Amino acid sequence: MLISFVLLLTILLASCASPAAPQPTAEAPAEAPSAEMPTEEMPADTEPVEEETTSAAAAPSGNVIVVGSKDFTEQFILGQITVLALRNAGYEVEDDTNLGGTAVAREALVNGDIDIYWEYTGTAWLTHLGHEDAITNSQEAYDKVKAEDATNDLVWLDMSPFNNTYTLMMKQEKGEELGVQSISELAEYINGGGDASLCTNQEFYARPDGFKGLEALYGFQFAEDQVVLMDSGLTYKALQDDQCTTAMGFATDGRIVAFGFFNLDDDLSYFPVYNPAPVVRSEVLDADPGIADVLNPISAALTTEKMTELNKLVDIDGLEPADVACEFLTTEGFVESCP
Repeated sequence: MLISFVLLLTILLASCASPAAPQPTAEAPAEAPSAEMPTEEMPADTEPVEEETTSAAAAPSGNVIVVGSKDFTEQFILGQITVLALRNAGYEVEDDTNLGGTAVAREALVNGDIDIYWEYTGTAWLTHLGHEDAITNSQEAYDKVKAEDATNDLVWLDMSPFNNTYTLMMKQEKGEELGVQSISELAEYINGGGDASLCTNQEFYARPDGFKGLEALYGFQFAEDQVVLMDSGLTYKALQDDQCTTAMGFATDGRIVAFGFFNLDDDLSYFPVYNPAPVVRSEVLDADPGIADVLNPISAALTTEKMTELNKLVDIDGLEPADVACEFLTTEGFVESCP
Protein backbone atom coordinates (compact mmCIF):
# COMPACT_ATOMS: atom_id res chain seq x y z
CA MET A 1 0.00 0.00 0.00
CA LEU A 2 2.75 2.37 1.01
CA ILE A 3 4.70 1.62 -2.20
CA SER A 4 1.61 2.24 -4.29
CA PHE A 5 1.00 5.57 -2.54
CA VAL A 6 4.61 6.68 -3.16
CA LEU A 7 4.36 5.79 -6.85
CA LEU A 8 1.09 7.70 -7.19
CA LEU A 9 2.58 10.78 -5.47
CA THR A 10 5.62 10.73 -7.79
CA ILE A 11 3.38 10.66 -10.89
CA LEU A 12 1.26 13.57 -9.58
CA LEU A 13 4.32 15.72 -8.83
CA ALA A 14 5.80 15.09 -12.30
CA SER A 15 2.48 16.07 -13.85
CA CYS A 16 2.34 19.41 -11.95
CA ALA A 17 5.89 20.38 -13.06
CA SER A 18 5.27 19.90 -16.78
CA PRO A 19 3.83 23.44 -17.56
CA ALA A 20 7.13 25.06 -16.55
CA ALA A 21 9.10 22.96 -19.00
CA PRO A 22 8.38 25.09 -22.12
CA GLN A 23 9.64 28.35 -20.45
CA PRO A 24 12.97 28.52 -22.31
CA THR A 25 11.11 28.21 -25.61
CA ALA A 26 8.72 30.98 -24.61
CA GLU A 27 11.67 33.36 -23.99
CA ALA A 28 13.20 32.70 -27.41
CA PRO A 29 11.50 35.63 -29.20
CA ALA A 30 12.91 38.03 -26.61
CA GLU A 31 16.38 36.63 -27.21
CA ALA A 32 16.00 36.50 -31.01
CA PRO A 33 16.94 40.16 -31.64
CA SER A 34 20.13 39.60 -29.70
CA ALA A 35 20.89 36.62 -31.86
CA GLU A 36 20.22 38.69 -35.01
CA MET A 37 22.10 41.80 -33.87
CA PRO A 38 25.31 41.00 -35.73
CA THR A 39 23.29 40.94 -38.96
CA GLU A 40 21.51 44.21 -38.16
CA GLU A 41 24.78 45.91 -37.20
CA MET A 42 26.67 44.85 -40.32
CA PRO A 43 26.26 48.21 -42.13
CA ALA A 44 27.66 50.06 -39.11
CA ASP A 45 30.46 47.52 -38.76
CA THR A 46 31.39 47.77 -42.41
CA GLU A 47 31.46 51.59 -42.59
CA PRO A 48 34.96 52.00 -41.18
CA VAL A 49 36.25 49.49 -43.74
CA GLU A 50 34.64 51.44 -46.60
CA GLU A 51 35.93 54.75 -45.27
CA GLU A 52 39.43 53.39 -44.97
CA THR A 53 39.27 52.09 -48.53
CA THR A 54 38.02 55.47 -49.85
CA SER A 55 40.62 57.41 -47.89
CA ALA A 56 43.37 55.14 -49.11
CA ALA A 57 42.31 55.69 -52.73
CA ALA A 58 42.32 59.48 -52.32
CA ALA A 59 45.37 59.66 -50.07
CA PRO A 60 48.29 61.79 -51.31
CA SER A 61 50.91 59.76 -53.14
CA GLY A 62 53.76 61.44 -51.29
CA ASN A 63 54.91 63.26 -54.42
CA VAL A 64 55.70 66.94 -54.05
CA ILE A 65 53.12 69.11 -55.87
CA VAL A 66 54.73 72.24 -57.33
CA VAL A 67 52.26 75.13 -57.55
CA GLY A 68 52.98 78.08 -59.84
CA SER A 69 51.31 81.34 -60.77
CA LYS A 70 51.73 84.37 -62.99
CA ASP A 71 52.99 87.67 -61.63
CA PHE A 72 49.95 89.81 -60.79
CA THR A 73 47.67 90.15 -57.78
CA GLU A 74 44.85 87.85 -58.80
CA GLN A 75 47.31 85.10 -59.69
CA PHE A 76 49.16 85.53 -56.39
CA ILE A 77 45.88 84.97 -54.54
CA LEU A 78 44.84 81.97 -56.65
CA GLY A 79 48.28 80.46 -56.22
CA GLN A 80 48.19 80.84 -52.44
CA ILE A 81 44.66 79.41 -52.27
CA THR A 82 45.98 76.35 -54.09
CA VAL A 83 49.06 75.99 -51.90
CA LEU A 84 47.13 76.29 -48.63
CA ALA A 85 44.21 74.08 -49.67
CA LEU A 86 46.44 71.25 -50.87
CA ARG A 87 48.65 71.41 -47.78
CA ASN A 88 45.56 71.29 -45.59
CA ALA A 89 44.48 68.14 -47.46
CA GLY A 90 47.79 66.45 -46.64
CA TYR A 91 49.75 67.07 -49.82
CA GLU A 92 53.39 68.09 -49.75
CA VAL A 93 53.49 71.33 -51.70
CA GLU A 94 56.29 73.48 -53.09
CA ASP A 95 55.32 77.13 -53.54
CA ASP A 96 56.69 78.37 -56.86
CA THR A 97 54.19 81.17 -57.40
CA ASN A 98 55.08 84.52 -59.00
CA LEU A 99 56.90 82.89 -61.89
CA GLY A 100 56.42 85.68 -64.41
CA GLY A 101 54.13 86.36 -67.35
CA THR A 102 51.75 84.06 -69.20
CA ALA A 103 54.36 82.52 -71.49
CA VAL A 104 56.68 81.73 -68.57
CA ALA A 105 53.97 80.03 -66.53
CA ARG A 106 52.73 77.95 -69.45
CA GLU A 107 56.22 76.85 -70.42
CA ALA A 108 56.96 75.83 -66.83
CA LEU A 109 53.81 73.68 -66.78
CA VAL A 110 54.43 72.04 -70.14
CA ASN A 111 58.08 71.33 -69.25
CA GLY A 112 57.16 69.84 -65.87
CA ASP A 113 58.89 72.54 -63.83
CA ILE A 114 55.57 73.14 -62.09
CA ASP A 115 52.59 70.81 -61.74
CA ILE A 116 49.65 73.19 -61.54
CA TYR A 117 48.65 76.82 -62.00
CA TRP A 118 45.46 78.74 -62.79
CA GLU A 119 44.97 79.73 -66.42
CA TYR A 120 42.19 81.66 -68.18
CA THR A 121 40.14 80.09 -70.96
CA GLY A 122 40.48 83.07 -73.29
CA THR A 123 44.23 83.19 -72.81
CA ALA A 124 44.62 79.48 -73.51
CA TRP A 125 42.38 79.59 -76.57
CA LEU A 126 43.93 82.65 -78.20
CA THR A 127 47.52 82.55 -76.95
CA HIS A 128 48.53 78.99 -76.09
CA LEU A 129 46.39 77.15 -78.63
CA GLY A 130 46.77 79.77 -81.35
CA HIS A 131 43.17 80.41 -82.39
CA GLU A 132 42.26 83.75 -83.95
CA ASP A 133 38.51 83.91 -83.32
CA ALA A 134 37.62 84.71 -79.73
CA ILE A 135 34.89 82.77 -77.91
CA THR A 136 32.34 84.80 -75.96
CA ASN A 137 30.47 81.93 -74.28
CA SER A 138 32.06 80.69 -71.07
CA GLN A 139 31.00 77.05 -71.28
CA GLU A 140 31.91 76.75 -74.94
CA ALA A 141 35.35 78.24 -74.33
CA TYR A 142 36.00 75.94 -71.37
CA ASP A 143 34.85 72.80 -73.19
CA LYS A 144 36.98 73.52 -76.25
CA VAL A 145 40.09 74.48 -74.30
CA LYS A 146 39.78 71.45 -72.02
CA ALA A 147 39.40 69.07 -74.95
CA GLU A 148 42.25 70.53 -76.98
CA ASP A 149 44.67 70.83 -74.07
CA ALA A 150 44.10 67.18 -73.19
CA THR A 151 46.22 66.37 -76.25
CA ASN A 152 49.02 68.29 -74.49
CA ASP A 153 48.65 66.05 -71.41
CA LEU A 154 47.12 68.92 -69.47
CA VAL A 155 43.89 68.59 -67.48
CA TRP A 156 41.58 71.53 -66.85
CA LEU A 157 39.78 71.12 -63.54
CA ASP A 158 36.43 72.86 -63.01
CA MET A 159 36.34 76.50 -64.11
CA SER A 160 35.36 79.35 -61.83
CA PRO A 161 32.28 81.45 -62.58
CA PHE A 162 34.28 84.68 -62.43
CA ASN A 163 35.35 86.17 -65.73
CA ASN A 164 38.38 88.45 -65.75
CA THR A 165 37.82 89.87 -69.20
CA TYR A 166 38.05 93.42 -70.54
CA THR A 167 35.41 95.77 -69.19
CA LEU A 168 34.11 99.29 -69.59
CA MET A 169 33.73 101.03 -66.24
CA MET A 170 31.85 104.06 -64.98
CA LYS A 171 31.39 105.68 -61.60
CA GLN A 172 28.24 104.49 -59.87
CA GLU A 173 26.83 107.99 -59.54
CA LYS A 174 27.59 108.84 -63.18
CA GLY A 175 25.86 105.72 -64.44
CA GLU A 176 22.79 106.57 -62.36
CA GLU A 177 22.86 110.19 -63.54
CA LEU A 178 23.03 109.24 -67.23
CA GLY A 179 20.77 106.19 -66.98
CA VAL A 180 23.54 103.98 -68.30
CA GLN A 181 24.11 100.47 -66.93
CA SER A 182 25.00 98.54 -70.11
CA ILE A 183 27.09 99.15 -73.22
CA SER A 184 23.90 99.27 -75.30
CA GLU A 185 22.64 102.09 -73.09
CA LEU A 186 25.99 103.86 -73.44
CA ALA A 187 25.65 103.59 -77.23
CA GLU A 188 22.13 105.06 -77.07
CA TYR A 189 23.37 107.92 -74.90
CA ILE A 190 26.24 108.80 -77.26
CA ASN A 191 24.13 108.39 -80.42
CA GLY A 192 21.57 110.69 -78.85
CA GLY A 193 24.16 113.47 -78.55
CA GLY A 194 25.32 112.71 -75.01
CA ASP A 195 28.70 113.96 -73.86
CA ALA A 196 30.98 111.01 -73.02
CA SER A 197 34.71 110.35 -73.08
CA LEU A 198 36.91 107.27 -72.85
CA CYS A 199 40.18 106.49 -71.04
CA THR A 200 41.90 103.48 -72.57
CA ASN A 201 45.27 102.03 -73.42
CA GLN A 202 46.41 102.38 -77.03
CA GLU A 203 46.45 98.67 -77.85
CA PHE A 204 42.86 98.04 -76.79
CA TYR A 205 41.64 101.15 -78.62
CA ALA A 206 43.40 100.35 -81.91
CA ARG A 207 42.92 96.58 -82.20
CA PRO A 208 40.18 95.37 -84.57
CA ASP A 209 39.11 92.91 -81.88
CA GLY A 210 39.42 95.62 -79.22
CA PHE A 211 37.42 98.81 -78.88
CA LYS A 212 36.91 99.35 -82.62
CA GLY A 213 35.16 96.01 -82.89
CA LEU A 214 33.04 96.84 -79.86
CA GLU A 215 31.97 100.15 -81.40
CA ALA A 216 31.05 98.35 -84.61
CA LEU A 217 28.95 95.72 -82.81
CA TYR A 218 27.09 98.20 -80.62
CA GLY A 219 26.75 100.82 -83.35
CA PHE A 220 28.31 103.92 -81.79
CA GLN A 221 31.61 105.81 -81.83
CA PHE A 222 33.46 108.09 -79.45
CA ALA A 223 34.72 111.31 -81.05
CA GLU A 224 38.50 111.13 -81.44
CA ASP A 225 39.03 114.16 -79.21
CA GLN A 226 37.03 112.37 -76.50
CA VAL A 227 39.47 109.43 -76.34
CA VAL A 228 42.33 109.73 -73.81
CA LEU A 229 45.15 107.21 -74.34
CA MET A 230 47.25 106.04 -71.38
CA ASP A 231 48.81 102.96 -69.79
CA SER A 232 46.36 100.29 -68.61
CA GLY A 233 47.06 100.80 -64.92
CA LEU A 234 46.31 104.54 -65.11
CA THR A 235 42.77 104.27 -66.41
CA TYR A 236 41.33 103.63 -62.94
CA LYS A 237 42.87 106.76 -61.42
CA ALA A 238 41.87 108.82 -64.46
CA LEU A 239 38.25 107.70 -64.12
CA GLN A 240 38.35 108.45 -60.40
CA ASP A 241 39.65 111.95 -61.14
CA ASP A 242 36.90 112.56 -63.76
CA GLN A 243 39.33 112.77 -66.67
CA CYS A 244 36.76 110.68 -68.56
CA THR A 245 33.25 109.32 -68.08
CA THR A 246 34.14 105.79 -69.15
CA ALA A 247 37.32 103.74 -68.89
CA MET A 248 38.57 100.36 -69.97
CA GLY A 249 39.77 97.94 -67.32
CA PHE A 250 39.68 94.33 -66.23
CA ALA A 251 36.50 92.94 -64.72
CA THR A 252 37.84 91.67 -61.38
CA ASP A 253 40.28 94.47 -60.57
CA GLY A 254 39.97 95.40 -56.89
CA ARG A 255 39.94 99.11 -57.69
CA ILE A 256 36.50 98.77 -59.26
CA VAL A 257 34.97 98.17 -55.85
CA ALA A 258 37.33 100.46 -53.96
CA PHE A 259 36.76 103.47 -56.21
CA GLY A 260 32.99 103.09 -56.46
CA PHE A 261 32.95 101.98 -60.12
CA PHE A 262 30.78 99.40 -61.84
CA ASN A 263 31.24 97.28 -64.96
CA LEU A 264 28.91 98.14 -67.83
CA ASP A 265 26.93 95.07 -68.82
CA ASP A 266 28.30 93.61 -72.06
CA ASP A 267 24.75 92.73 -73.11
CA LEU A 268 25.72 91.69 -76.65
CA SER A 269 28.57 89.48 -75.38
CA TYR A 270 31.39 91.13 -77.29
CA PHE A 271 34.33 90.57 -75.00
CA PRO A 272 36.12 87.20 -75.03
CA VAL A 273 35.62 85.14 -71.88
CA TYR A 274 38.45 84.63 -69.42
CA ASN A 275 37.20 82.16 -66.83
CA PRO A 276 40.07 80.63 -64.85
CA ALA A 277 40.60 77.04 -63.80
CA PRO A 278 43.44 75.08 -62.22
CA VAL A 279 45.37 73.33 -64.98
CA VAL A 280 47.27 70.21 -63.92
CA ARG A 281 49.72 67.96 -65.69
CA SER A 282 47.87 64.69 -66.39
CA GLU A 283 50.74 62.63 -64.97
CA VAL A 284 50.39 64.45 -61.66
CA LEU A 285 46.60 64.12 -61.52
CA ASP A 286 46.80 60.41 -62.36
CA ALA A 287 49.06 59.91 -59.35
CA ASP A 288 46.99 62.18 -57.08
CA PRO A 289 43.37 62.32 -58.31
CA GLY A 290 42.31 63.80 -54.97
CA ILE A 291 43.71 67.14 -56.14
CA ALA A 292 40.52 67.62 -58.14
CA ASP A 293 38.35 66.90 -55.10
CA VAL A 294 40.18 69.62 -53.17
CA LEU A 295 40.15 72.34 -55.82
CA ASN A 296 36.86 71.89 -57.72
CA PRO A 297 34.63 73.15 -54.88
CA ILE A 298 36.95 76.12 -54.42
CA SER A 299 36.65 77.03 -58.09
CA ALA A 300 32.86 77.04 -57.80
CA ALA A 301 32.98 79.50 -54.90
CA LEU A 302 35.06 82.13 -56.73
CA THR A 303 32.45 84.46 -58.20
CA THR A 304 33.28 87.76 -59.90
CA GLU A 305 32.15 89.66 -56.80
CA LYS A 306 34.22 87.45 -54.50
CA MET A 307 37.38 87.63 -56.61
CA THR A 308 37.06 91.39 -56.98
CA GLU A 309 36.84 91.73 -53.20
CA LEU A 310 39.88 89.49 -52.68
CA ASN A 311 41.88 91.58 -55.17
CA LYS A 312 40.81 94.73 -53.33
CA LEU A 313 42.07 93.37 -50.02
CA VAL A 314 45.54 93.08 -51.54
CA ASP A 315 45.71 96.05 -53.92
CA ILE A 316 43.84 98.62 -51.83
CA ASP A 317 43.96 97.40 -48.23
CA GLY A 318 47.55 96.21 -48.44
CA LEU A 319 47.08 92.66 -47.12
CA GLU A 320 49.36 89.82 -48.12
CA PRO A 321 48.00 87.38 -50.76
CA ALA A 322 48.60 84.40 -48.45
CA ASP A 323 46.59 86.04 -45.66
CA VAL A 324 43.76 86.89 -48.04
CA ALA A 325 43.79 83.33 -49.38
CA CYS A 326 43.65 81.91 -45.86
CA GLU A 327 40.77 84.17 -44.88
CA PHE A 328 38.82 83.09 -47.96
CA LEU A 329 39.40 79.38 -47.33
CA THR A 330 38.44 79.55 -43.67
CA THR A 331 35.44 81.85 -44.15
CA GLU A 332 34.06 79.63 -46.92
CA GLY A 333 34.59 76.53 -44.78
CA PHE A 334 37.17 74.81 -46.97
CA VAL A 335 39.72 74.63 -44.14
CA GLU A 336 39.58 75.13 -40.39
CA SER A 337 43.00 76.76 -40.27
CA CYS A 338 45.89 77.37 -42.62
CA PRO A 339 49.01 75.19 -42.40
